[in-house]
Amino acid sequence: MKTLSDSWRWLTDAAHWSGENGVWHRLTEHLVLTAVCLLLSCLIALPIALVLGHLGRGGALAVNLSNVGRAVPTFAVLVLLLLTPLGRYGEGPTVVALVLFAVPPLLTNAYVGMRGVDRGVVRAARGMGMTGSQMVGRVEVPLAMPMILTGVRIAAVQLVATATIAALAGGGGLGRIITAGFNLASTPQVVAGALLVAVLALLVEGAFALLERAMPDRSKGGSE
Repeated sequence: MKTLSDSWRWLTDAAHWSGENGVWHRLTEHLVLTAVCLLLSCLIALPIALVLGHLGRGGALAVNLSNVGRAVPTFAVLVLLLLTPLGRYGEGPTVVALVLFAVPPLLTNAYVGMRGVDRGVVRAARGMGMTGSQMVGRVEVPLAMPMILTGVRIAAVQLVATATIAALAGGGGLGRIITAGFNLASTPQVVAGALLVAVLALLVEGAFALLERAMPDRSKGGSE
């Protein structure tokens, strides 16, 4: 309990929230890194998943290959990338490692969502003369959106939690608070940093949950 009370005192000390090493600055770095990695992951995974889900071919292989990456620890990928020429480019290795980590849930959920669209609705759209791109944009993606958003939510929460490894490569983010606590042998600071990451992950989870609830249930509308 003493550690928790000391961590609370650390968090409520205004001096720890300001300045270049303060919580607000590190939180901004963490959010920017997460947003950049999530955007890059979506740009890579979603087009592949949508095309393969529409065609109905090659998706299982792509999903299985992407899931292989889950078996490799992100930290191990980061260390290996630091040993390559990419290691000379600031947070480049961190971004690549995090993007590789976020692609599997995005790809898997988007593909499953596309394949889960009612085939009768797809055949009806084709019978109306829709082209492949029109079917994807007007029929399949809207109906698959709940699963797509679930993948984005999972990836975002995982990125928030895992982006702390940026500190190990000299990057910013809330991980710097934790590593600084280790360097200072300050357990309250380490716990405070971990609590900040946990709270941020819960807030991101809650924000996506509210977004999903606010979206219209197109699957019910399409079946009526």
